[in-house]
Amino acid sequence: MSELVILVLIIFLILCLLVTIVGYVLYSGLLSDINIKTGSPPIKNITFAYRFKQGPYKECGTVFTESCSIGPKLSSIGVFYDDPNQVTPEKCRYAVGSILSEGEDQPNQAMLQLYQKFGFQVFSFPAVTHAVTVSFPHRTSLSIFLGVQRVYPLLKSYIKDRKLCAHPYLEIYKGDLIYYMSPLARQSDFYVPEVQAAERNPQDAEESEDDRGTDITGVDSNSEVSSVSHMVMSDSRETSLAPSTVPSVPPGEPGDEDHYGDQSSGESVDSSSSFEELNLDLQEGKDLSIDPEVKIPSGKVPTNPFEERGAVAEEEE
Repeated sequence: MSELVILVLIIFLILCLLVTIVGYVLYSGLLSDINIKTGSPPIKNITFAYRFKQGPYKECGTVFTESCSIGPKLSSIGVFYDDPNQVTPEKCRYAVGSILSEGEDQPNQAMLQLYQKFGFQVFSFPAVTHAVTVSFPHRTSLSIFLGVQRVYPLLKSYIKDRKLCAHPYLEIYKGDLIYYMSPLARQSDFYVPEVQAAERNPQDAEESEDDRGTDITGVDSNSEVSSVSHMVMSDSRETSLAPSTVPSVPPGEPGDEDHYGDQSSGESVDSSSSFEELNLDLQEGKDLSIDPEVKIPSGKVPTNPFEERGAVAEEEE
């Protein structure tokens, strides 16, 4: 008989525990309606103290607790910049803190200095006229978990189905409600300086890589334009015969390279013989398009083939 009474009491206690758990979950917002709206958000011109972190979002609770311990009467805010489904947890970025002022009100200087004393930064969000917003009841600590599990899938689906550009995601804990908000305009104004600096660094690195391929004249040294410009500069009459200014051959024209190689080698081998043949032809009275009455300049015979060509050019003129 006594064993039966004990068994009944155990069953009764289990039922009471189950009813309590179910009631607690329902009260926390398990069956609460979720209405997603697009329009003016309920909170504008926010100035808040925050701490920036990078890592799994599940670790943001410690920053929330620290922020609430400094200003227990202030509303809390969290800004989440990355989608954990697309970015690894270790690279997820977020800023968590407390709201110091809203609207036209100025933040309390004593409270602001207190947060700065504990290593928090201060930042302000502008007024936004268009944003995707959702409100969820904040009755227990379980409401936070339920809100994340229920609101975000619906919010992302809403944005995707309507092809909206909404980022980042904000969570504002004010009173007995949690506001989930994602701005549709001026999104860059919601990025704290730490995130803005991280966004600029890759762009600066790309620009520096581009600058490495540009010479001092501002022309890309790896491009074909550079080769063509060098060749045009060396095509003048005064510099085309100088050994140090042999024009560079643009890529994709192998025939020109052979042309310049054959020309320079032929001139160097036959330099002296060509000049002797010229003297013989002149003595025999052959017509080489040169006036026979013109005298050949006396003096030392030029040994440089480029100087020889210059002498012949002057006689032809």
